[in-house]
Amino acid sequence: MKIDDVFLTTFGWDVPHGAYPGSSIAYGGERQMGVLTIRTDEGLEGHSFLGSASRDATMDAEAVLTLLKPVVMGENPLDIGRFWHAMWKRRRGASFRAIGAVDVALWDLAGKVAGLPVHRLLGSCRSSVPAYASSASLPSPEAYAEEAKSFRDRGWTAYKIHPDTRPLVDIDICRAAREAVGPDMRLMLDSVWAYSYEDAVRVGRAIEDLDYYWYEDPLEEEDIYGYVKLRQKLDIPILATEFAPASFYGMQQWVQQQATDILRGDVAVSGGITALHKIANLADAFRMKCEVHHGGNSLNNVANLHVIMAVNNCEYFEVLLPDAAQKYGLVNDIEVDANGLVHAPDEPGLGYEIDWDLVRSRQISELR
Repeated sequence: MKIDDVFLTTFGWDVPHGAYPGSSIAYGGERQMGVLTIRTDEGLEGHSFLGSASRDATMDAEAVLTLLKPVVMGENPLDIGRFWHAMWKRRRGASFRAIGAVDVALWDLAGKVAGLPVHRLLGSCRSSVPAYASSASLPSPEAYAEEAKSFRDRGWTAYKIHPDTRPLVDIDICRAAREAVGPDMRLMLDSVWAYSYEDAVRVGRAIEDLDYYWYEDPLEEEDIYGYVKLRQKLDIPILATEFAPASFYGMQQWVQQQATDILRGDVAVSGGITALHKIANLADAFRMKCEVHHGGNSLNNVANLHVIMAVNNCEYFEVLLPDAAQKYGLVNDIEVDANGLVHAPDEPGLGYEIDWDLVRSRQISELR
């Protein structure tokens, strides 16, 4: 069995407008999503999605087709480890998202060859995991408080705030959310790299007093020195490394210098299922957690879920809000049950069906 075709089908997505803290993290408008297909000479196909509500598939399409496609063409599709290392050597021209899309499609294909869900190939650890709701930017502390309370009332056990990014306002937001949900719901703060070291200390001490569960990305992702100092000042667990330079290969510095308590990644920003699994295992070797970030599109989130089911050191599945700006292209998407849990896929490969009627009705191009 050999790979005999790799192509990208782009299709339209009309995304509602919104934003997360920071001018570079906005979503909405007309977007092009992509379905990457890797096909074998026996007619089996693996798929992944390329693109997100804030990033067109076209931004990474050329790298996939000119730099990464030659790595796998004519080869055995099950040589995923060899492919990943070969693609990684081309990372100066191909983004982690491009590498991730090829890697996810290969794992989907491998699962279909084996007749097993991807998490079974990786080595399943569990069959369900709690979800947490992860806010967008909201207009007031009261709005965050109301949203957190609404998820608590639906049976969810955790809520994460993407705040205003002004330290004093952020403290007010965190206080309002805690007062709204009481002591039992877990709350987290993701400050999106917004603070100076001094402000990060002030906010961190405030949310420690409010019994927040973790403190995510308060400083710039390159500032290992600042994170080392911050971790020494605070008792609340620090979660960083989502956009750590060099992804998996950059994590060693964060561990060696004791700059974070929890590692972070996802199949898009880390370079696929292979890379995310490596990061989780690295964390596990040091008895650290690895929390998995939202994947940017529906099929990436499915891929993330498979990795979560195959490791024992990820506590949550992230559900980025609003759902309408994140879910697209599948017949049925991941759902959270009445107990706040998401469950392991049980069909071969990624195990979720692409909405091919939607893809064909909104198709823009087929690129090879």
